[in-house]
Amino acid sequence: MRILIVHGPNLNMLGKREESVYGRQTLDQIDALVGKEAQALGVEVVTFQSNHEGALVDFVQDQAGSAHGIIINPGALTHYGYSLRDALVDSKLPVVEVHLSSIYRREEWRARSVIAPIARGQISGLGWRGYMSALQVLVAQLKEEPPRQGP
Repeated sequence: MRILIVHGPNLNMLGKREESVYGRQTLDQIDALVGKEAQALGVEVVTFQSNHEGALVDFVQDQAGSAHGIIINPGALTHYGYSLRDALVDSKLPVVEVHLSSIYRREEWRARSVIAPIARGQISGLGWRGYMSALQVLVAQLKEEPPRQGP
């Protein structure tokens, strides 16, 4: 089983920006923790980060055919990333949306997600552990489902 872990804009700055909001872990540290959990679950993860929506769209389009699910932290694209949303829909893969901070306890505009309506679920406010929870739940759900047909 292969899961895509997609990180949106500014997540490359984790560990350097607003630690009280986003925590102290760097993106590399989070990816390493997710990788260890994936290994324990017996699945492969492929991680990707970009500050550019088009690059995220290209990654999803290029990788969807060989993947079984997507965990995404769209960053600010959560609120207006319609081309990313469309790429996720077109992938026909189950999607779980993750946010390090609680998007509902911050500015009002952050509470609106264009990704949430097409995602199986959303995990918000659990810090880096949200990625772990998303991976555990998504893998468990995929193991319960019949195999995917076709590309």
